[in-house]
Amino acid sequence: MCAHIVLAEDDEKQAEIVRRYLEHERHSVVVVHDGRAAIDEVRGTRPDLLVLDVMMPKVDGLDVCRILRAESDVLVLMLTARSTEDDLLLGLDLGADDYLTKPFSPRELMARVRTLLRRARVAAPEDSALRVGPLVVDPLRHEVTREGVAVECTPGEFRLLEALAAQPERVFTREQLLEHMHGFDRYITGRTIDVHVMNLRKKIEPDPRKPAHLVTVYGVGYKLTGGGRRAGAS
Repeated sequence: MCAHIVLAEDDEKQAEIVRRYLEHERHSVVVVHDGRAAIDEVRGTRPDLLVLDVMMPKVDGLDVCRILRAESDVLVLMLTARSTEDDLLLGLDLGADDYLTKPFSPRELMARVRTLLRRARVAAPEDSALRVGPLVVDPLRHEVTREGVAVECTPGEFRLLEALAAQPERVFTREQLLEHMHGFDRYITGRTIDVHVMNLRKKIEPDPRKPAHLVTVYGVGYKLTGGGRRAGAS
């Protein structure tokens, strides 16, 4: 499973260690040492994966992720010395696909890289579009539309919506939804799900304050419905 990977790390010693491990697994690797160079390299070469340090000169990793996510679906694996829940949630909201805190084992990093690349390359069936009321979630094209209008979602939001759309009307607990958020389970809590739900409602609901599709089932969790509210849901 060879891939083209951009490694953005300003610590040259750390970058060299990671580069050697990646190349040992037969990936081609381009190393850059600042955020501006990372943006330019991704735009120019369209890599399979960006391994991105958060603390970068010129443009920090969070801004790099924000900029690239607006224009690209490149996989992003963030590396950071920050380990608080708020830092993780910010990375998720900006569209990171995985998040690894320093110090980390190079073997764990390689395992995360393999998992991300394997998941990205699993072909979805041609008829895989999921339709729930006015919403269409297309895993093959990684697209969401509402009444034919495109809805921009972060990778985390998309995975959550895909899980709900695959079984409409089923109520999922936060713990069950966390199982679908591959790669983050060591760090996140149910609050992450709540953040994604809040952001998705802003994007798919006519009135996010009175959700008709992505509804809360009190005391249990969330479900996706085609429309129409029932007692006990909001």
